Amino acid sequence: MSAITMAARNVQGAQASCMSTQASYLSVSRLCKSYDGLGRAVDGVDLQIRKGEFVTLLGPSGSGKTTTLSMIAGFEQPSDGDISINGRSLVSVPVHQRNIGVVFQNYALFPHMTAQENVAFPLRMRKVNTQDAMGRAKRALASVGLSGHLEKLPTQMSGGQQQRVALARALVFEPDVLLLDEPLSALDKNLREQMQLEIKRLHTELRMTTLFVTHDQSEAMAMSDRIAVFNSGKIEQFDAPLTVYERPATRFVATFIGDSNLFDIVIDDPAEGRVHSELLGAVRALPSTLPAGARAQLMVRPEAMTFAPLREPGQERGVFTVESVLNYGDRALVHGKVGRQDVKAMAVNLDPGLVHTGARLAMSWPHDQAYVLAD
Repeated sequence: MSAITMAARNVQGAQASCMSTQASYLSVSRLCKSYDGLGRAVDGVDLQIRKGEFVTLLGPSGSGKTTTLSMIAGFEQPSDGDISINGRSLVSVPVHQRNIGVVFQNYALFPHMTAQENVAFPLRMRKVNTQDAMGRAKRALASVGLSGHLEKLPTQMSGGQQQRVALARALVFEPDVLLLDEPLSALDKNLREQMQLEIKRLHTELRMTTLFVTHDQSEAMAMSDRIAVFNSGKIEQFDAPLTVYERPATRFVATFIGDSNLFDIVIDDPAEGRVHSELLGAVRALPSTLPAGARAQLMVRPEAMTFAPLREPGQERGVFTVESVLNYGDRALVHGKVGRQDVKAMAVNLDPGLVHTGARLAMSWPHDQAYVLAD
């Protein structure tokens, strides 16, 4: 099982509490952003986010996710569309009146202020008296494990500690929505994992509506109640992590999220999931809405693939020829070909007597792990 699959499955139970039928709290409707001579960076984005949800905007660089976040924060003005929180439109509301907390990729801490002063700053801007502001800042820093760092300047703290200060500053004034713009990208792997746990812990405790921007698929899978997958300024799919992984809505989602094998097919019986192809012969998949005779693609994840000896020595269709085997302890990544097409499989408890370089094997998968995509 891949790291992405494990992350998605680990949060599946936690999603149930967030997937109720409660009304939208943060609403983004037909949102567009155009730049002269450059076209639309954001093109008709719709997001309906429930109160207390943790939603990730996931996509490659230039897909529109950060621009969308910037318009919600008020740093960018939409060319069209609306943004509202709890029914109140924010399009004409200035940044400082939106009551939105933001954690930036570069932390944006004041270098001449201590950690406590940095966290107290948004309260002071809201005319909270100094004593109360410093007291609330102290409690906010304690909530992120920095009680012993109140008097330190940013230059005296590690990257992870600076990130915690930035997080405390975004939370100290109790915002309606928390926005996180790739906040973990500058941290090393261990610190990034620690901060993922910290952010999820705080979200669980505070149940604050949170939007998180990242291009890291595993990060999105591990942390989110739902994921909006961005591509070329549009949302291609907005679903729970496991749904995005196992039931991608488009070819882009299938290839962007994790590894996938795609086979050209023709639909025979959509209700029964019966399809065929020149490479595979007749195979089964999940039912689809495409008509019989339609050309489509069949997606099978590497971890769904299984191998067996050939039933007939002269068999050609659906035959996997092993080209390489990379062992990773309890699992192995198997590269090979079906006809001229490259195919990969992730095998657990591999039988080296069966699966080895040069072997010709029968390839199969559970039909409920084969998904039909429109061509």
